[in-house]
Amino acid sequence: MIIRWASGLRSGFKLGLNRLRAGTEGWLAIALALSLLPEFLLAQIVPGAAASRPAATTSTPPAAASAPTPIGGVSVPAGYILGPNDQVAVDVFDEPDLRTNGRLNPEGDLNVPLLGSIHLAGLTTTQAASRLTELYSRDYLVKPKINVTLLSYAKRHFVILGQVGHAGIIEMPESSPGGIDLLEAIAMAGGYTRIAAPERITVRRHNANGDQILKVNAKRLAKGKGGGFLVEPGDTITVGESIF
Repeated sequence: MIIRWASGLRSGFKLGLNRLRAGTEGWLAIALALSLLPEFLLAQIVPGAAASRPAATTSTPPAAASAPTPIGGVSVPAGYILGPNDQVAVDVFDEPDLRTNGRLNPEGDLNVPLLGSIHLAGLTTTQAASRLTELYSRDYLVKPKINVTLLSYAKRHFVILGQVGHAGIIEMPESSPGGIDLLEAIAMAGGYTRIAAPERITVRRHNANGDQILKVNAKRLAKGKGGGFLVEPGDTITVGESIF
């Protein structure tokens, strides 16, 4: 009798414990649903608001100062010397008011902000940048960074006379501002006439010491003998006539 009563008491205790656990789990489920209800309603009203969270921001350190970016210009042969009527651009880093571009005047000078007229003819673009850096450093700027770019060449030409197809003034190609081969110059003038004497060509060249007369045998040059002959801007070429 006592054993049966104890057994029934234990069974009743287990049943009560199971009911308590079931009730607790039900209340936990209800509490979880109620905690999620506001966020669910907000998501229905403003789509995506519930998922949005402030994003972490990262700061990018300022870029270090660098040299001025060269302005686009023409291809410059190594060691090219600036001359009158060449068009150049001067870029001063971090000083936009000092940027300028223009053509060197017939004397080879360029008008530069603050400095006035500066002689740049006879210098390479690198030497011109160094010259302007020195002048700006004296009174106006501290350690300026300057770039000089050749934008376009001055119009350069040569004159060809005598026994060619089209005698006259011919403009130098921009790709060869320093000069072209004599045979190319003759081809640009329409080639020889029937009575031309390629072995009797004279070239008059003006330099600091006056006019210089050069005699050239283009017939030998055409055969690959004697190297080549460079026609320079300002040269006057005369193709002789055959003597029958």
